[in-house]
Amino acid sequence: MNTTIHKLMQWVLNPPADAAPPATLLIRLMAGGVFVGEGLLKFVFPATLGMGRFHALGIPAPELMATFVGLVELVGGLLFLLGWFTRLAAIPLMIDIVVAILSTKIPLWLGTSPLPPPPVPPQVGFWAVVHEIRPDVAQLLCSGFLFLVGAGPWALDALLARPRGQASVEPEVVVR
Repeated sequence: MNTTIHKLMQWVLNPPADAAPPATLLIRLMAGGVFVGEGLLKFVFPATLGMGRFHALGIPAPELMATFVGLVELVGGLLFLLGWFTRLAAIPLMIDIVVAILSTKIPLWLGTSPLPPPPVPPQVGFWAVVHEIRPDVAQLLCSGFLFLVGAGPWALDALLARPRGQASVEPEVVVR
């Protein structure tokens, strides 16, 4: 059992640089940028996107939880942008998104959401959820992708894993 846990921790903390293509950088930039922005918004607009939103949703200790979630998104997003501890950062970010989906989209589906409805129809029910869940699903899938493949060769994780003096991984260019 200890060996399995040790192997899992090694897999999470030390992804091989060649496990993901260089274009993984684009996924990291998109997901990291959105998480950083959403984390900052919880502090910039606490009444509507931070503590106030958490209070309206009935989340216990809304001020503490909004601060915690804002920091998770901010720090996790920065780690994605840097490509540093990417797999480890993906875990709390995926949990964050799943909780966001469960706490906001299910009440929207049921028509019981305490939050303001979407600005245009459909405002409740299945189709409202289909429309409103798109960014959440994109963030969840991007985070899952980064968890599975790591940050890619153009990341701090890969740079730190490279033996000293070894050149960076460059994409192969074929000229015909």
